[in-house]
Amino acid sequence: MGILNLNDDSFYDGSRVGMNGIGDRAAQMIAEGADVLDLGVFSSRPGATMGSEQEEIDRLIPAIKELHERFPGTTLSVDTARSKVVREAVNAGASMVNDIYAGHFDPHMATVIGELQVPYILMHMQGEPENMQRAPSYKHLLSEIASFFDERIRTFQAAGANDLILDPGFGFGKTPAHNFELIRNLSYFRCFERPIMIGISRKSSIARLLNTDTDHALNGTTALHVVALQQGASILRVHDVKPAVEAIKITEACI
Repeated sequence: MGILNLNDDSFYDGSRVGMNGIGDRAAQMIAEGADVLDLGVFSSRPGATMGSEQEEIDRLIPAIKELHERFPGTTLSVDTARSKVVREAVNAGASMVNDIYAGHFDPHMATVIGELQVPYILMHMQGEPENMQRAPSYKHLLSEIASFFDERIRTFQAAGANDLILDPGFGFGKTPAHNFELIRNLSYFRCFERPIMIGISRKSSIARLLNTDTDHALNGTTALHVVALQQGASILRVHDVKPAVEAIKITEACI
């Protein structure tokens, strides 16, 4: 899954694109092996705030329409927490939803996903982007996230949504120690028998461990991708498609 951020506020500036460059960036990602393109308007980095619903629609829908027309065989995912945006995006050509709030931001999300019958990625996050990194704390990290997944799955299934993908939320309300514990134990969540998506690309935990910055965190990202794949990850959400595809091929050849 290649990341396309339609904003100027993402933590990694290499993922930021405008309408004038989105087609070429998408073409590059597809050529490098991306199966899915994930489009979002608002940054979810620590401290970020969400803009208005209308602004999100106005910036997102033209991009989806352009990419759907130009690349009809590519799955387009919409990174949003708003059910109205989901409706508009699916009508424009999107066929997957990536929601960092897992339906908690918008009480209508589960109903809309059940109605539209599109794959839905639900992510674990302690707190919200504006406060999630102030003091993340868990008594039992894995079991608490598993309980969260269990409740969310039941809620969405009750609304008729069954094509659910789990994202443990690397970097969302978690310390670096929590993040690496998650990667080491990702197989813990195989009990749900659902695809697991991991979004670790160039995250600050990697940069801090390697004493570098996000611009130089690609090697660390690739190393963690291999560990995540060995632990059962099904989808890698990435800024750099080619290295991720190569990591998948090498890992598959070895297991």
